[in-house]
Amino acid sequence: MNKHVIVIGGGPAGLMASIAAAEHGANVTLLDKGNKLGRKLAISGGGRCNVTNRMDLQELIAHIPGNGRFMHSPFSVFNNEDIITFFEGLGIELKEEDRGRMFPVNDKATTVVSTLLNRIRALNVNIRTNTGVKSLQFNEEKVHSVQLQNGETLEADAVIVATGGKSVPHTGSTGDAYPWAEEAGHTITELYPTEVPITSNERFIKQKQLQGLSLRDIHLSVINPKGKVIKTHDGDMIFTHFGISGPAALRCSQYVVKALKKFSVKTIEMQIDLFPATNKEMLFQDLVKRVKEEPKKSLKNLLKGFVPERFLLFMFEQLDLDSTQAANTFSHDRLRDIAGFCKAFSFKANGTLSIEKAFVTGGGVSVKEVEPKTMQSKKKQGLFFCGEVLDIHGYTGGYNITCAFSTGYTAGKAAGELVSSL
Repeated sequence: MNKHVIVIGGGPAGLMASIAAAEHGANVTLLDKGNKLGRKLAISGGGRCNVTNRMDLQELIAHIPGNGRFMHSPFSVFNNEDIITFFEGLGIELKEEDRGRMFPVNDKATTVVSTLLNRIRALNVNIRTNTGVKSLQFNEEKVHSVQLQNGETLEADAVIVATGGKSVPHTGSTGDAYPWAEEAGHTITELYPTEVPITSNERFIKQKQLQGLSLRDIHLSVINPKGKVIKTHDGDMIFTHFGISGPAALRCSQYVVKALKKFSVKTIEMQIDLFPATNKEMLFQDLVKRVKEEPKKSLKNLLKGFVPERFLLFMFEQLDLDSTQAANTFSHDRLRDIAGFCKAFSFKANGTLSIEKAFVTGGGVSVKEVEPKTMQSKKKQGLFFCGEVLDIHGYTGGYNITCAFSTGYTAGKAAGELVSSL
């Protein structure tokens, strides 16, 4: 046997799988239908490449809402600290930023891509770009070859599928592998957009009253039709011409998608808390104190800097307050209205942008049908899956790329060991 492993897909998972398979004794061919490798990696983290997150393991898994528990096994093989050691070993200096996010010191994703490619070349991996795969060929027990779009057939002892999901299709992830996995007997769980901007038909959104306004350190909640909180995320957000975006909105997006479906409703309520560290009563008392200190000042001037000015003017309009009046002309009830609005500004979301506009794909190859310690298919020997093609997803902030690198390395190591033992 020629101990040959074929890796399909040149994203984070595929690059790492190629390296691990070659390091563990396999002859590796890396196929990618695009003209260059690492395209999604090159634009990740706003072009800075958030290579992983340095949170402890339990925290890390808590930030992977899509089948995070499955990641215990791949992390036992190659975890976030291993990723850091790996890149530093290749000469990339890393730095830690807020919330444990790890970036290259030079802030260049291109350095990460070129360093991985240099390592791949040093391991004599055969790279074939502009090479589309048509199908995988199986017998009863195992995968034995890959058929290319040009009609060529490549024999293999193991095949690692790392083609990504359906998000950010211009980088090449267009859902190619789902039919191949189904042909091998795998279940594809329902696909949906995650880490995606949220849409709303509210009048203030359509009229672009708050478009471009950023809110910092807020709490954003998704509320079910009975008024109960489904999920709350903290962080920053921004109003857009179609709804909301920014880190807190992206993290809430999958809960909007799921709630609309679960409750069979056209819209779902969302709430913004501009003062998550303060309760409503404390906020009210603060307003009362301000009025006592400067009773003759207009409400508008009294509350300058209390919240961003555009939001302040919007709030006065929504609450039907004449903000040019002296502050002491407003009753305590009206001040309570202001406190309540800042603590729970409510609006309706009607969905999200499409899966193609999402940062991450929810759903994919069912993890119940994949061996977590090796990433090998339970349906066909020699077939491995890694990265976003699997039904695994994390929040933005280095969690998805950590899953990609971890599952990629785990699959590559196991495939390399498998073919070396043949």
